[in-house]
Amino acid sequence: MSIDAARRRYASLNFLLWLPTGLCLVPLVLLMLDRGLSVPTIALITAVYGLTVALLELPTGGLADAIGRRPVLVASAVAGAGGLLFLGLADTIAPFLAAAVLRGVARALSTGPLEAWYVDTVHAHADRDVDLTTGLARGEVAGSLALAAGTLAGGLLPLALGDTGTLPALAVPVLIAAGVEVLRALMTVRLPEPPRPRLNMAAVVRRVPAGVVAGLQVSARDRVLTRVLLAAGGAGVALGAIELLTPAWLAELTSGPTAAATYAVVAATGFGADAVGGMIAGWTVRSCGSHARAAATGVVVSALSMLGLAGCALLRGPGAIALAGLAYCLLFLGLGAAFPAQAKLLHDRVEATERATVLSVQSLLMQVVGAAGLPLIGWQATRHGVEAGYLIGAAVLFASAALFVRLPRAAPHGAAGTAPSMGEYAYERRVS
Repeated sequence: MSIDAARRRYASLNFLLWLPTGLCLVPLVLLMLDRGLSVPTIALITAVYGLTVALLELPTGGLADAIGRRPVLVASAVAGAGGLLFLGLADTIAPFLAAAVLRGVARALSTGPLEAWYVDTVHAHADRDVDLTTGLARGEVAGSLALAAGTLAGGLLPLALGDTGTLPALAVPVLIAAGVEVLRALMTVRLPEPPRPRLNMAAVVRRVPAGVVAGLQVSARDRVLTRVLLAAGGAGVALGAIELLTPAWLAELTSGPTAAATYAVVAATGFGADAVGGMIAGWTVRSCGSHARAAATGVVVSALSMLGLAGCALLRGPGAIALAGLAYCLLFLGLGAAFPAQAKLLHDRVEATERATVLSVQSLLMQVVGAAGLPLIGWQATRHGVEAGYLIGAAVLFASAALFVRLPRAAPHGAAGTAPSMGEYAYERRVS
């Protein structure tokens, strides 16, 4: 597969990967409420999903590095389809719990192998100095557009359809999402991969934990990589603040049966801005002169936008809503522009044998650090208003941007900072 073909395949599969998430974003909680579940029960189901992802994040990354990207991606699509089918048809707590576990497995399996596959394929056709930004940015744009389109469809379809017999309209986007996962599995089955040694089951079982340990070691020993990964944790805090505070704030400004549709439009607008950020990522790198400066610039724009949201929370009226919408879009525009540059910095520091696991470490840091910051954000927002929570998110983003200052240039292949070369490990392991 040529580099251009790999870019197109990466973008199309990234679109299918994130479309189900967008479709389920709005109806997820509403569907469980409609089926009679209480808020504490929904919280328990959500916790089961999060715990499943956290427990499997690193092992699935090691698995992808051991057996290849394609089988792990297919397994994630199959698990995702099963979980969404359970979710769409469930009417008691047991199938909802089963859906949470399967969706967690799917999320853990899918958070890195596709990106790792793209980088591996490009490196198989060119040296490690090739610029990955264009392809990674296309994937970012495709994923953001999928989230935007899916969120709009997931929020507006139930409003347009109304309940149809025994199948609530809220279940329709969820079942469509299950069909998208089936399509993703079919498109991934024949995905070409660079050749790798065949391993028996015993070798796979031995290699997965060894790969996880090696990925954690390189993440900790390489100071540049550690700073890049910590910046991802800061983004997790900011995104957690947005997801926690924005719906509650909008609920104060709008009410009635169209509240879900309103949130769908707002969320889709943010995802669209993220897509635009991905489109200008290459221009941002050229304008700033380096990937580190481009990443820092994007994060600073997002931090300033969160400050703007904090200011808008003090205002009232249509003008406040319009300014808040602008700040919301700029926040995601900055993150969208920063991600491809940040991803290039990460991939320059790792070998193919640890790539998937390091990506899993990044995903885990985003979730864990983000979750750890939410209690403080929620407490401050309760005591001092929504603006206090936004200010905390802004402060964390400014700190994340500082991590890219004076960042050394990427080490050559096999010399990732102070970490030993990973070439001695058997061929390839990848992120989940």
